[in-house]
Amino acid sequence: MKVKSIIPTLFLLILSAAFVMTYRAMEGATAGCNTEEEIEYTYLSPYIELSPYDNTFREAADTLGVDWTLVAAIAFVESRFDSTAVSGVGAKGVMQLMPSTLRAFKVPDSLGTKSYYNIMTATKLLQKLDGYYKRIEQPRERLNFILAAYNAGHGHVTDAMRLAEKYGYNKYKWKGNVEDFLKHKSQPKYYSDKLCRCGRFTGWRETQSFVKKVIRTWDRYAKAQAEYTDSVTALTVADKTIKIGTIQ
Repeated sequence: MKVKSIIPTLFLLILSAAFVMTYRAMEGATAGCNTEEEIEYTYLSPYIELSPYDNTFREAADTLGVDWTLVAAIAFVESRFDSTAVSGVGAKGVMQLMPSTLRAFKVPDSLGTKSYYNIMTATKLLQKLDGYYKRIEQPRERLNFILAAYNAGHGHVTDAMRLAEKYGYNKYKWKGNVEDFLKHKSQPKYYSDKLCRCGRFTGWRETQSFVKKVIRTWDRYAKAQAEYTDSVTALTVADKTIKIGTIQ
């Protein structure tokens, strides 16, 4: 092969190599001038973490229009989030529901202790009780009655309301009114009254304690959720959500 015939080819190869080296050098120089790091976002959950059942609490609450932290508060007070809990009177599951309650909502015995069905049924019960006490306009006051009925049964609370009205007390007020007459239902004078359709009630101490504990726990949970939501909103607005993990 003649030397002259390969000179043009060598010239093209050298020219191509020079072009590639120049491009890479320019690319490196450009990259060096870019001092801004690419922002890496870790998006935060809008919810605090309370238990292994939070997703179910929220699903039930969203479906039925109940605050999910209230459902969680009831579960904590009832069972400490223990799905295997069984009370002395036979209440079972995370929400401590009686078998009769589960049957009333057409939940088979085989599913009643499963957390999903237990929580969903309890939330339906809360919604139903809310309807029973809809004449109590103040939501916070109505909640006292709902929780008392959740624990003691709607019938016993209704008996106490009738007795309160009979003796000149406000049947739509819990503390110092219906609460006291629920206690009186442990005495013959009151539980033998024809107004009392559910008879004697001796669990008033537990019911009074339950109402107070749930409201206290709910206040704590709701406050924590509100503060967390505000903090996430503030971080997002300030564009400072970089590499922030879930806040417990």
